[in-house]
Amino acid sequence: MSKQKKADFMLLLVTLFWGASYYMIDISLRDLQPMMLNAVRFLVAFALMGAVFFNKIKSVSKETLKYACIAGVAMSGAYLCCTLGVLHTSLSNAGFLGGLSVIFTPILGLIFKKQIPTGKFAVVAILCIVGVGLLTLNGGFKPAAGDLLCICGSLSFSCNLLITETAVKNKSVDPFQMAIYELGAVAVLMSIGALIFEKPSLPQTPVTWATTLFLAIFCSGVSIIIQVLAQRHTTANHVGMIYTLEPMFVALIAYCFAGEVLSVKGYVGAAIMMSAILLMEVDIKVVPIVRKLSGRRDFRY
Repeated sequence: MSKQKKADFMLLLVTLFWGASYYMIDISLRDLQPMMLNAVRFLVAFALMGAVFFNKIKSVSKETLKYACIAGVAMSGAYLCCTLGVLHTSLSNAGFLGGLSVIFTPILGLIFKKQIPTGKFAVVAILCIVGVGLLTLNGGFKPAAGDLLCICGSLSFSCNLLITETAVKNKSVDPFQMAIYELGAVAVLMSIGALIFEKPSLPQTPVTWATTLFLAIFCSGVSIIIQVLAQRHTTANHVGMIYTLEPMFVALIAYCFAGEVLSVKGYVGAAIMMSAILLMEVDIKVVPIVRKLSGRRDFRY
């Protein structure tokens, strides 16, 4: 197996972890409140990553710490909104709405960094708006509170992406160190929030301990390692295409383990959103492909 195929497989595994995370969050919330869950999750992830990579992160620049803290604020907003959203909407809705960052990121890039979106962005945006409407709006044209929270989470994640994009262009910033210290920043912010607004607690059953540790170790800790290593050996198109599978994994796991079934309208909306996200992430050049195929002597109809 080539290095690229191994990298693609590992990124697919990361996407599966993220897809499973919504179901794990739903179970963990039986014992933990949203901020406390994220505090435990990121404290464990930061402790694990810090112990494993101590020699690589012990000497860190001020710029790296600064951007880690700034990105951590945006990431905290993203995870808090999504966790709250899971309480008030279906897992499938949360998963598909989580993919809206591919729309928000170009919009925020245009507003704050004057980055002009690609020509296909208008089509993708319209498809996403239609898809979100079919997925979330009921007869009274009023989306559930959980849906709105998940949309806000996607917006916060887009802010995080733009902050990270700016940070990695700074030669004084180490991206790997920043990713690990960002976990610590989220852990601190969520811990402070939990102490002020919630009643601090820990998981009460083996099941919720298992789901919380899964979120910390695999969805937050191991996923960072895999991303850093795997993305060196594959292409941006492959990464984008693999990551678009996350909502599908969420819906599949929600169906198999939580018994969730969307309405026909909901499935149509989800399909439209998936098509839009795929169109945004993957640069499909039809003409060169057709020419290449038509020139092959072994091409079969």
